[in-house]
Amino acid sequence: MSTTKRLWIGLAAIIVAGFAVMLWLGSDLMRTAPPIPERIVTASGRIVFTRDDIETGQQVWQSIGGQQLGSVWGHGALVAPDWSADWLHREALAQLDAAAPTKGAQRFDALSTADQAALQAEVTPTLRANRYDSATGTLTISDARAAAIAKVARHYDSLFSADPATHDLRVSYAMKENTLPDPARRAVLSAFFFWTAWATVTDRPGDTVSYTNNWPFEPLVGNTPTSGTFMWSLFSILFMIAGIGLLAWHYAGWHGKERPLTPPAHDPLQGLILTPSMKASAKFFWVAIALLVVQIGLGAVTAHFQVEGQRFYGLDLAEWLPYSLTRSWHTQLGVLWIATAWLGTGLYIAPAISGHEPPLQRAGVNFLFVSLIVIVIGAFAGQWAAVMQKMDLTANFWLGHQGWEYVDIGRFWQVYLFIGLLLWLALVGRALWPAIRRKDEMSSIVGLLFLSTIAIGLFYGAGLMYGARSHLSEVEYWRWWVVHLWVEGFFEVFAVAVISFLFVKLGLVRGRTATINVLFATIVFLAGGVIGMFHHLYFVGTSMAGVALGASFSALEVVPLALIGMEAIETWHHSRATPWMARYKWPIMFFLAVSFWNLVGAGLFGFLINTPIALYYVQGLNLTPLHGHTALFGVYGMLGIGLMLFCLRGLRGDIHWNEGWLRGSFWCLNIGLGLMALLTLLPVGVLQLQAALDHGYAYARSAEFMGLPLIHILVWIRTPGDVVFAVGALMLAGFVALLWLRPSPETKQDPAI
Repeated sequence: MSTTKRLWIGLAAIIVAGFAVMLWLGSDLMRTAPPIPERIVTASGRIVFTRDDIETGQQVWQSIGGQQLGSVWGHGALVAPDWSADWLHREALAQLDAAAPTKGAQRFDALSTADQAALQAEVTPTLRANRYDSATGTLTISDARAAAIAKVARHYDSLFSADPATHDLRVSYAMKENTLPDPARRAVLSAFFFWTAWATVTDRPGDTVSYTNNWPFEPLVGNTPTSGTFMWSLFSILFMIAGIGLLAWHYAGWHGKERPLTPPAHDPLQGLILTPSMKASAKFFWVAIALLVVQIGLGAVTAHFQVEGQRFYGLDLAEWLPYSLTRSWHTQLGVLWIATAWLGTGLYIAPAISGHEPPLQRAGVNFLFVSLIVIVIGAFAGQWAAVMQKMDLTANFWLGHQGWEYVDIGRFWQVYLFIGLLLWLALVGRALWPAIRRKDEMSSIVGLLFLSTIAIGLFYGAGLMYGARSHLSEVEYWRWWVVHLWVEGFFEVFAVAVISFLFVKLGLVRGRTATINVLFATIVFLAGGVIGMFHHLYFVGTSMAGVALGASFSALEVVPLALIGMEAIETWHHSRATPWMARYKWPIMFFLAVSFWNLVGAGLFGFLINTPIALYYVQGLNLTPLHGHTALFGVYGMLGIGLMLFCLRGLRGDIHWNEGWLRGSFWCLNIGLGLMALLTLLPVGVLQLQAALDHGYAYARSAEFMGLPLIHILVWIRTPGDVVFAVGALMLAGFVALLWLRPSPETKQDPAI
């Protein structure tokens, strides 16, 4: 049996086993998720909330931006608090304050340390005790707790209205005035927030651990890390070390055994004949650049809201473009422009690989392009109408804002986008088909490219697996199928296959060698990446089995990054293999940047928050976007730009490339991203972590802490990095625009000659 065949069998086994475990963990999560009571009643028989209140409250929360305005269970935006942790802290304090007179003081914080400890020992068991009756669906609470709930609900009613008493807090949270004008909606929103907080502190039946594995850290109510959180953090580190050792052994034993390949005398791709559909794919790259520039502008506005709250340099912007909306568009555009660049790459590269232009291929490409424009405009307009509370809750689900970070466009637009991805799959597949049928040294790479195309087309459909009133745990499970497996998973397999194919076509790598390397890399990545998705789900109702498997396998995601320097050296050697490779200098430079940010953003900053014990304290703090920014843009964004430039070299191969624009863009983007990470996100995240360890998670996310002068200084310090980064994006946009607006032929001094 050949090495290639063995690797294909290994890959198939990894995929089947991985997704079998994923589906089992999903069914286990649905079984162990916190129940939603049919009714919440006091000991005296008064109904406080109903199931309909809770589910409708979730819909209301989604309509104002959901995870784009604060977070729930740690997932979402950073400026406003985590509403689950905030409610839990406020409710605990309300009960402690109410009981403080029994110890001789009017408020809990006026008691001595000993009396505070004694009072906590009395109140904590009443909060942690599980009084939910599964037979009747009734949750019974004490009258004292009902009074505390009413007090916290009044606070939220004031906060989400235009009440002057909470104006300063709205400014700190970057909330617009009258976020929810309807009092009925504010009332059911409190029901939803209460339920999410109840799940974080209530012990599972027959256990001493809450439904969210004691997250968040809240000393007032005894929410501290579980023994399993510590234990599986330790084991995950051991698995990572073992994996790195095995990979290093494999690399030392097998890498570099082949004699170097002599590159051809001339660029094999220079004479590539462009088909009509390949030419039509250029529009996708124009749109990708435009979306990138808009995303950066919205990112600047979103970051500035953290300083002025409701204003943008004095302009009352929140009344028309509130923070939850600008952040929605900013995060969504981050996925859209990268995906657009990669979709354009697929449409360009498929006919180039096969040499086949199917009938009506250009018409399909053009239709897909128009659909993309319609989806972006329609989805974003719907989100604006939703956040401005101009829709009912049913229309909001279908056309407005679903409230789930990265997959928050309305369901109609989601379905439209899914259909568009299926069309893309069909267009790429039919163009690739002749190459798939050929049996040569490139068959496996083309096959893997086609399989990744199928996965990209189909896996976005996971975002359609939940409904308007689905359980929060269920939504989080399927949402991460999209964010982790679709964005972070199969797009990367697609990119690796494309890059390897390009290097083979350029005559720099043997087809058999590239095939083995791509298959092996895919196996290593998916071995940890599939089940490792559960590291996003430690605290959403997962049992300890989910924590154990998520921690163990997500640690393996770091393993291939240990030898990322070797990959970078190989890529650099390819760029210097022959003089004509200077034509591809800047695409390869962006691929080198991918290697760097893979190590730093995905590796160092990723593992910083990856283990259960780390994520227990930092989920939803600024260390999370530290990893998010440096991994999403540093890896996938740089990869998208590199692939785009490779395609543009073919599309505008006879046009002079002004490398000064690309040089400036490359260094500005990388330096700007580094400054953004090191000057603001990292230090703010570290300070928040210290605050969480000292005072609890709610304090680290509070207006009191985030309003400290030092935090404001660190936020302002981000400005130089943002400006440098924006200049890099504008230079890239200028370079691409000039290729069409002011083209000039290549000269003998150009690398192409």
